[in-house]
Amino acid sequence: MKNITACACLAGALALPGLVQARPVTLTAQLKNYAGNGAYLAVYVTDAAGKYKKTLWVAGKKTKYYKHLSDWARGSGLNAREFDGISGASVGSGKTLKVTVELADTLIDAGYEIRVDSAAEDGRDNPADVRTPLSKQGAGKPVGGRGYVKSFIYDM
Repeated sequence: MKNITACACLAGALALPGLVQARPVTLTAQLKNYAGNGAYLAVYVTDAAGKYKKTLWVAGKKTKYYKHLSDWARGSGLNAREFDGISGASVGSGKTLKVTVELADTLIDAGYEIRVDSAAEDGRDNPADVRTPLSKQGAGKPVGGRGYVKSFIYDM
């Protein structure tokens, strides 16, 4: 029995460093003032080639509008497992979305980007409204958006 316990402890000690470490990252998107309904946002990570990797947050509860977040929708395949439990209300004109998510350390300073797609009912769809490298150096620095997003910041 002592040998089994010792082997289990040794195996655990060897495997533990290989587990992915994560850190809390706060995502803040300030929207521009515009006329119309609340905006839907998809915040996600892509690799250096722009290939979708992971959803961080989806703002907007009605899934029928998710197809308008086109780059994210294509990458995630609109698979509910990709956004289940990490979604909330849409974001109104001039308002701010602020959420904290867990992000694997292996994604930071490794060529990945955070992207934000935005769309509003009866308004424009803005794939890659925001694109910013995911790096320690970029943390805390505001990035302007091309559509509904006025500024986006991530803090570690």
